[in-house]
Amino acid sequence: MIDDPPLLTVRRSFPRPTADQVAAFAGLPTGNVVDAMLGIGAMDGRIKPIGGPAAFCGVAVPCNDGPSDNLATFGALDVVQPGDVIVSATGAFTGTAVIGDLLLGMMKNCGCAAFVTDGLVRDIAGIRAVGLACFAAGVTPNSPVRNGPGTVGLPVMAGGTMVGPGDIVLGDEDGVVVVPFDRIDSVVAMLAIVRAAEDDLEAKVKAGLRIPDFIQSRIDAGLFNEID
Repeated sequence: MIDDPPLLTVRRSFPRPTADQVAAFAGLPTGNVVDAMLGIGAMDGRIKPIGGPAAFCGVAVPCNDGPSDNLATFGALDVVQPGDVIVSATGAFTGTAVIGDLLLGMMKNCGCAAFVTDGLVRDIAGIRAVGLACFAAGVTPNSPVRNGPGTVGLPVMAGGTMVGPGDIVLGDEDGVVVVPFDRIDSVVAMLAIVRAAEDDLEAKVKAGLRIPDFIQSRIDAGLFNEID
């Protein structure tokens, strides 16, 4: 007879980015970070801020909750460090919420920077009162169970994006972006180039730019097929 699986499988210790690495992303627009990763890295566009602050940056603690369960997210409370982001993978389940305001409040008490899920949340008025960044695909009053099995501190797929422990996760009104742990330094280096180009183009737009050079050069080269 096959034994029942453990309720939770927990990885408590994993490589973490330095404080300076995390600080390099704090306050940046998610679009800039995606550009520094060659146009990818964002979660499903339906995952947006719910009822509270819309900007955060921290270290990922992934949880595999599965549909209609949140035992792994509760288990993560004993793993997180200040500044961490709990990321709950539900398989994009929309039948029940993953958390409500009380569990979000516990995360805040633990020093978490945010909560992110590809599922739903509930108690939006209470979430607003907690004041911790909470990103989800939507809201429902339906409640989950706490049965497991699940994982904490192991990689998950959430919102169509792989999230590993120790990745940097940041969010704003545009959505949520994940920077893989082993790419942090290369993305930081690319960010300097992206920000310089962004600042240059922004200044030109404010000065009245109508058509950017990279489009005008294609027009001048006859690469656009014009018809009567």
